[in-house]
Amino acid sequence: MKIGLVTDSLGHLSFDEVLGTAAQMGIECLEFACGGWSSAPHIHLEELLESASSRQIFIDKIDDHGLTISALNCSGNQLAPGERGKNNNEVVRKTFKLAKLLGIQRIVMMSGLPGGPGDANANWITTAWPPENHSILRYQWEDIAIPYWRELVKYAQKHDIEKICIEQHAGQLVYNTATLLKLRDAVGDMVGVNFDPSHMLWMGGDPLRAIRKLEGMIYHVHAKDTRVDPTNCELNTRLETAPNAQVMARSWNYVTLGYGHAESWWRDFVIQLSQCGYDDVLSIEHEDYALPPEVGVQKAVNLLRNVT
Repeated sequence: MKIGLVTDSLGHLSFDEVLGTAAQMGIECLEFACGGWSSAPHIHLEELLESASSRQIFIDKIDDHGLTISALNCSGNQLAPGERGKNNNEVVRKTFKLAKLLGIQRIVMMSGLPGGPGDANANWITTAWPPENHSILRYQWEDIAIPYWRELVKYAQKHDIEKICIEQHAGQLVYNTATLLKLRDAVGDMVGVNFDPSHMLWMGGDPLRAIRKLEGMIYHVHAKDTRVDPTNCELNTRLETAPNAQVMARSWNYVTLGYGHAESWWRDFVIQLSQCGYDDVLSIEHEDYALPPEVGVQKAVNLLRNVT
């Protein structure tokens, strides 16, 4: 396994500072966000698309630090109604174009989430009742998502993309194993998983079991932990709308590796991945409000060194 980093985890640092810090920490691969929900602090998408010299400088600096690029990330909601979806879709297309220019074959993104018929905003359906939920889901999948993704796969092929790695995230049409398989069955095996256990953990799933079900479909991995607060969870369930920064009020929080699940759990995680054929990057994503980013990332690197 290789230790990687989502560079947004150190988004307060400049591009040059991120490279130096990552190399010093022993990180090997970098995952760069190109827009969407990210402010893309380390990639100037338009400049890199337009300027071959800027692309060469970008690559040379990464090479000079002994680093490589594991993936480009364009996570956002490209299926959202209205201008928001159009803008995110534009970022997706431009990210694919940049990937081809940089010789990168792997994209991390999310499925997107449409609204229901006539909705002005995305609509995440998570229960079977009331009965109109089924008609909304049918519309979202059959009328919006599957046609979009079939066309996007063709677009990706034209840009030499080999793997689209979908993160199974709350508030997205693909958020668990069954929904990932549904999309993959509809559009083909270019679509696989960016497997991030932190989301499944707070939703009550078991990532170790899911790895086996997704054997051969895991194309990229995020290393991020979740801690469930037993008191808040028992009072309010795991459905959580308090802002992420309100750590004490929430039923669960994203935390630094080892702060939600012990090192032994992460060793099992790596073993399960290896046994199912994944021997690639573990891309650290720091979203822990309790620790400074550099501290959290270094702790994650240290843990991963112990379990890989």
